[in-house]
Amino acid sequence: MASNFQSRTVIPRNFKLLEELEAAQKGHHEGSVSWGLEANDDMSLSRWVCMIIGPSRTPFEGRIYTLKVYCGDRYPDEAPIVRFQTRINLTGISANGSVDSKYIPALRNWNRDMTIHQILNEIRASMSSKENAKLSQPPESALYPSQ
Repeated sequence: MASNFQSRTVIPRNFKLLEELEAAQKGHHEGSVSWGLEANDDMSLSRWVCMIIGPSRTPFEGRIYTLKVYCGDRYPDEAPIVRFQTRINLTGISANGSVDSKYIPALRNWNRDMTIHQILNEIRASMSSKENAKLSQPPESALYPSQ
């Protein structure tokens, strides 16, 4: 009796994260977002530092936003934790800079095929949304307290 479902190879956590690191290092993206390991000696590949350049013709234009991403032991089966370092006034960002997964489709609908790059692109896209277009922004050098 033949089976109707196909087997799927599950890529181990570290292989998935190494793929993401390689994509970041080789620049396989448009340049408005970037990501890499916070420390080169992070053998667990858990802590990432990311950057988003604010889109033109928005209150975020000309600004560079720094974020930290934490990929836990259950990544990529569970979404990473994303937090802004640079202060920002944006729907879905808490008072301490944490990104609420309800507001970012890649986090809300997370599956193991998604990437840090997708999350960053969706956060950047939300900066261009109508609901965020009129939000005044904190001073450019303002940071959230370290956690």
